[in-house]
Amino acid sequence: MTFNEGMQIDTSTTSSSGRGGGGGRGIAIGGGVGGLVVMVIALVLGIDPGSVTPQQNPGQYGAPGVDAGGFDVSQCRTGRDANTIDQCKVIATGNSVDAVWAQLMPDYTRPSIRLFQGGVDTGCGPATTEVGPFYCPADQTAYFDTSFFQELTDRFGASGGPLAKEYVVAHEFGHHVQDLKGDLGRAQQDPTGPEGGGVRTELQADCYAGIWAHYASTTRQESTGQPFLQPLSDRDISDALSAAASVGDDRIQEAATGRVSPESWTHGSAAGRQHWFTVGYQTGDPQACDTFSARDLHQ
Repeated sequence: MTFNEGMQIDTSTTSSSGRGGGGGRGIAIGGGVGGLVVMVIALVLGIDPGSVTPQQNPGQYGAPGVDAGGFDVSQCRTGRDANTIDQCKVIATGNSVDAVWAQLMPDYTRPSIRLFQGGVDTGCGPATTEVGPFYCPADQTAYFDTSFFQELTDRFGASGGPLAKEYVVAHEFGHHVQDLKGDLGRAQQDPTGPEGGGVRTELQADCYAGIWAHYASTTRQESTGQPFLQPLSDRDISDALSAAASVGDDRIQEAATGRVSPESWTHGSAAGRQHWFTVGYQTGDPQACDTFSARDLHQ
């Protein structure tokens, strides 16, 4: 899904840091809401939850700019930059998702974006890049190490198309929408298992990502008056569905161990993730994303 070259990238809610943070290993169960959310919810793509530990030094979150060794966000100016630089693609996608949800939710507020390399300190605790992209409700920030996009292709077999990457960003912002709606904590209700709160939370974020895709090419940037993105192609949708399936719990478990254990699922099956993204994309209706009431999650 290609950005219109004339769109202007707003980096005001983005910050960046170089390598560091994320010291130690172990699951932050006892760290209050933040630690539990990171373990159960924020490890959105299910890579390695053992990488998350309790917070020791909160640091600063969400300040625009760049820390030592981080990506220089001033490189991200237009849609052309978003089409050629992954970090700019993350920021521009966030701009687009913000614009879509601002139309759907009158009280929507933007999350912050933090680009990092290797490791990062967050309001939910330190994390390493092995965690994959995640959202921390304690500081209302979505965290991205863009090296994950290559991992998504090389390790999990997803296609490398632009909408596969943009889907990841829209999914994380979907968790922010859940946070604003007061639904994020529902992941703590039966946090594991194929019908548990963790899976229902993740599948709803997939559905919210689909909603963004539904409106992405028609939502216009206020400052330029033009749509953020060009219309979706069949290939774009195929890329998004490929990414959604590649991070299904069943796919990851089978690749890692040769067997599938639904009782330990936290994110949902490949078919379920594809299904709920499609529901959001086809309907454009947030009410259709009520995974908490759905009887059949994994169609």
